[in-house]
Parts: sequence; structure tokens; C-alpha cells
Amino acid sequence: MGLVSAKEMLDKAYKEGYAVGHFNINNLEWTKAVLLTAEEMRSPVILGVSEGAAKYMAGYKVVADMVKAMVESLNITVPVALHLDHGSYEGAKSAIAAGFSSVMFDGSHYEITENIKLTKDMVERTKKLGISLEAEVGAIGGEEDGVVGGGEVADPAECKMIADLGVDFLAAGIGNIHGKYPENWQGLNFEVLNEVNNVTGNTPLVLHGGTGIPEDMIKKAISMGVSKINVNTECQLVFADATRKYIEAGKDLIGKGFDPRKLLAPGTDAIKKVVKEKMELFGSANKA
Repeated sequence: MGLVSAKEMLDKAYKEGYAVGHFNINNLEWTKAVLLTAEEMRSPVILGVSEGAAKYMAGYKVVADMVKAMVESLNITVPVALHLDHGSYEGAKSAIAAGFSSVMFDGSHYEITENIKLTKDMVERTKKLGISLEAEVGAIGGEEDGVVGGGEVADPAECKMIADLGVDFLAAGIGNIHGKYPENWQGLNFEVLNEVNNVTGNTPLVLHGGTGIPEDMIKKAISMGVSKINVNTECQLVFADATRKYIEAGKDLIGKGFDPRKLLAPGTDAIKKVVKEKMELFGSANKA
């Protein structure tokens, strides 16, 4: 199976009350770990790529070609979407041209009229090509690859305006942030989430900053329309921790332990474990 739009998998998740994991990828090991785990869990999956990660991996086309080839070579049979995360207007156009099957246009930092104008244009572009589109209202807090958001709580009326344009899924700020959550974090604003879900019709909602949110909040959010949950920081943390332990144990000094294939293996296995746990928590296992 080649790459697919994320629309069908998220519409199904919304109707059946579970969420599909969006896991950011940063290199070949990351991609392979997520794909193999998705196949093992029989779960649909969304591979997220930030503009910074795409640049790091030598461009959108390199990423798209690598993912397509890997899906084929690994005989991945579950639905896989390749999604641009927090894309700018120009970034989204570039990702579409390179072969991404899904894009996010993040216009949350614009005034709502400009966000509507640019999102509407992006809806028209993606609909023609059968590519799914995510939009955002209310900036997500924290920082991800230089994209900084103040953690605003979205205005449900503005969410409805964007959803009515025909976007396939919508990210609405409800107090969630990228990166590690501070000790004084107030938690998700379920009152706003409920209102957003009520006014946006059957539009699947997206929860960014999935790392560190308590499991009970995750499950409650899914029950209130969240059908896509983004995970990035947690995979980065466990990868770094496993790699550190490998080196501190001196394993890189034994035989050919310095070989990147051996050096990066513990971190890759750690990512697989996180992805598996998240798919179980989100309820997407055996939904492919």
C-alpha cells in the first residue's frame, strides 16, 4: 500500500471513538521504527515532518521518496499518511509538490481573516489532489523546530469559521503545549474542547503536544472528538536516554559497537516501545 490521505483514517477514528497517532520522524531509524510498529500493531499511522526536520533530511522530496520506498520495501500494509507538521503557506505548497499525502497549514499566528483567506486557498489546492488538510486555531504553546506558540485557548467561533471552509481536521489550542509540561500546568481545557467539538460538525480534532498529558486526559479528549494525537518529544527523550546509556556503559568501545547500526539500535527500540504504548492508549491498534 502506498501513502494515503489521512482523511479517511481520521473520519473513521472520529466515528468509532479512538485516535490515530501522529509520530514525528527525524531520520531513517525514526521512520523505520514507527512503520514497523504500526504494522505489528495493525494500526493506521501518520508520519509527521516539521519544516525543520525536512530541511535536516535534505528536503521534502528526499523525505517523501524515502518514506514511499520504505513502505514498499518493508511490505507495510496498514494505512500510512505522510504529513507536514505546522507548515507555513509556502512550506505546505512545497510538501504537496514533493509528494506528501497530507499537510498542515498553520495560520494560527495570523489574524482570523488572514487565516481564513489562506486556509481557504489551501483547501482548494488539497481537494483537487486528494490530499488531506489540517488547519489550526489558537496557537499551541511551547516551541517545536523554531515555531513558538503562546498556548492560547482557541475561540470556538473562529474554529467553526475554519472548519466550515472544508478542512479535513482541525487543531484547536486548549492549553496544550509542545515539549515538556511545566509543573504548574493547568491541564487541558475540556470546556472549550467540548464547545469546539459541538460547533465544528463532524470535523476530527487534533491534540498537539501529546507528550506528558496524563492518560485520563488523553482518553477524555478522545471521547470529546480528538482523533489525531501528535507525539514527538517523548520519542526524542527515550531515544536520547537509550543512546546515552549505551555509550556510558562503554558498549561503543567493545568490538564494532561504534557502528551506527549498533549505536542507534537501543534508541530505535526505545522509540518502538513508546509508539506501541501510544497506539494502545489511543485505541488505534487493530483498526487498520
